Amino acid sequence: MTPLRERMLRDMQIRNLADNTQKSYLLQVSKFAQHFRRSPDVLGPEEIRAWLVYLREERKLAPSSLFPAVGALRFLYRVTLRRPWSDEDFPLPKKPVRLPVILSLEEIASFFESITSLKHRTILMTAYAAGLRVSEAVHLKVIDIDSQGMMIRVEQGKNRKDRYVMLSPRLLEILRLYWHETRPREWLFPGDIPGQPISRSAVGLACRTAPQRSGIRKPITPHSLRHAFATHLLESGADVRRIQLLMGHRSLATTARYLKVATSTVCATASPFDLLPQPDFFPPVPPAPAYF
Repeated sequence: MTPLRERMLRDMQIRNLADNTQKSYLLQVSKFAQHFRRSPDVLGPEEIRAWLVYLREERKLAPSSLFPAVGALRFLYRVTLRRPWSDEDFPLPKKPVRLPVILSLEEIASFFESITSLKHRTILMTAYAAGLRVSEAVHLKVIDIDSQGMMIRVEQGKNRKDRYVMLSPRLLEILRLYWHETRPREWLFPGDIPGQPISRSAVGLACRTAPQRSGIRKPITPHSLRHAFATHLLESGADVRRIQLLMGHRSLATTARYLKVATSTVCATASPFDLLPQPDFFPPVPPAPAYF
C-alpha cells in the first residue's frame, strides 16, 4: 500500500465513511492513476476532465455511474491532498430523473409465491414488509426482531444510522415459521460461509430468477421491493414524513419523489378545473341514448 493510499484510507476511516464507500473510493482512484500511469498527487484538473470524458465516451458509462468516480476524486484532492479546487474542477454530469418501476400488490404476491427457497422468500418478504435496503436485510440479526414491541431494529444502515421500523404481525408469523425450520443463531439469514450473513448477490439472484417463474415482465431487484413499500404506504394514506423516518431517508425530497408514482393518490386528487362554475358558452352535454 502506497503512503498516499494509506493516508486516504485513514482520512475516510476518521470520517466514519461506510466500508463499501471506502472500497469504492480506493478502487476509483486506483483506476484513475493506472489510466495515466502516474501517482494522483502529480495529476490535476486537466487529467480529471480527460478521465471523465474517457469514462463517458470510451467506456460508455451512464451519467449516474460517474458519480462514484467524481466523489472519490473530490475526497482525494480536497480532503487528503487539501487542494483548494472548486466544483468546476470536478465536472459532474446532470443526472437524469427517472421514476422507479412499481410493482402492484398483486404482482408482489405473485412474486413471493414463485420463490421456492424458504430463506430467499423470507428475506425478500422482510425487505418489502419493512422497506429495507438489501444491505440492511442481509445484516439483520436474530436479536433485531423485537416481537414484544413489534419493531425491527436496523443497525447502522445507510449513513451509519440506526433506526426502528415496524414489524408486521403477518411477517412475524412467517419469521417464526422460518426460525423453527432453520434455527439461525446470530445472523437471521446466514450465508454459505460459516459466521457470515447471506450475500447481497445471492438475494439479487433470487430476484432475477423468480420473475421467470411468476410471469412478471417488469424488472425486479431487491430495491424494487423498497420502492413498492414506499409507494403502497402512500397509496394507503401514510404521510410522507412518517415514510421518510421508516425508510431512513436523510432528505424529505428523496421520499417525496414517490408521490409521482403513487397512481391511486394522483388519480384520486380532484383538479381545480372541476371546481369552476359551469360556463354559459358551453351547451349542456346531451344524455347518452338508451339502448336497453
